[in-house]
Amino acid sequence: MANVIDILPEVTGEEMQYIQPLIADLDKGKAQNFAMLYRARRKDPQTVLLLALLGFVVVAGVHRFVLGQVAMGLLYLFTAGLCFIGTIVDLVNYRKLAFEYNRSAANQAIAMVR
Repeated sequence: MANVIDILPEVTGEEMQYIQPLIADLDKGKAQNFAMLYRARRKDPQTVLLLALLGFVVVAGVHRFVLGQVAMGLLYLFTAGLCFIGTIVDLVNYRKLAFEYNRSAANQAIAMVR
């Protein structure tokens, strides 16, 4: 029986609550494999925040490209972050954007381990 805090000490809150049931029935070896795969794919919410802030200074939409949302990234790029309104909304919702990406990364990692 694996514990999230033991194998992934960097995850907190909602992300931890989502991962715990996924790895609850894994043995220690498979849990370590999951942690390795998940860490390689996971995006840190603070990184998403910093990249969204770049939308005001350098180029808008970089955070969307990093999260795998190429179409939205292009839209933000060509419309200056939807006239900065989309970038402001993403700055408020950066944790949600990161969690949605990390949730799919966790599902992919658990599918590979099982």
